[in-house]
Amino acid sequence: MKAVILSGGYGTRLMEETEARPKPMVEIGGRPILWHIMKIYAAHGINDFVIPLGYKAEMIKRYFIEYDQNSSDIEIDLSEGTIKTLRKNGDCWKITLVDTGLDTMTGGRLLRLKDYLRDDDFCLTYGDGVTDLNISDSISFHYSHGKIGTVTAISPAGRFGSLEIQNSQVKEFHEKPEGLGYVNGGFFVLSPRVFQYLENDETVFERHPLENLARDQELMAVPHDGFWYSMDTLRDKRHLDHLWSTGQAPWRVWN
Repeated sequence: MKAVILSGGYGTRLMEETEARPKPMVEIGGRPILWHIMKIYAAHGINDFVIPLGYKAEMIKRYFIEYDQNSSDIEIDLSEGTIKTLRKNGDCWKITLVDTGLDTMTGGRLLRLKDYLRDDDFCLTYGDGVTDLNISDSISFHYSHGKIGTVTAISPAGRFGSLEIQNSQVKEFHEKPEGLGYVNGGFFVLSPRVFQYLENDETVFERHPLENLARDQELMAVPHDGFWYSMDTLRDKRHLDHLWSTGQAPWRVWN
């Protein structure tokens, strides 16, 4: 099975970092968050990636072109002009990088990958979120129901305290309440029939395609109550950095 990781957006809410690099290349613990996401999938046996690019696409291309040499022990013979790999890094990944345009929307980027995904079911997620989700179980669930799509549903904690007010009087206060309802956590499993719901470059996957899949009863959900975190702001990046540096990164599901 292939995994698509959407990596073409501008990342405007993280401009402190994304002025210089695409959002999936923002580093957590010295590695791009894109690398972390790929390691999560690889821990479940998924090593074939299709990555649609847009903003600063050349940086992601360069990273993977140089990845093997930068991660391995090498011998350089300047007299012969040769480079020999002595020890490979162990990541047996196949990576297809596709330039899908600067301003293409999420559904449009996926539509442009149709020829690369052929007629097989595939995984799809965003290039800015990490989780300890059991992807193998979500794939099994997807095959069990036979619908077009499976989405991971997460219930994030609130970032602000909530107030219950009656006649201007605060009756109850809850700091960062849990259980605010389920939201789209990404980490989809999709049938190629999903392409019937995509129209053009302007298609926003999270709007009409997902709305219509739900209307047609073709979208199932895997509730996930474990760790999930999306890196939307500099505060989020710092939080993930802290978890990684202190050895408390729940998404590190690989050895």
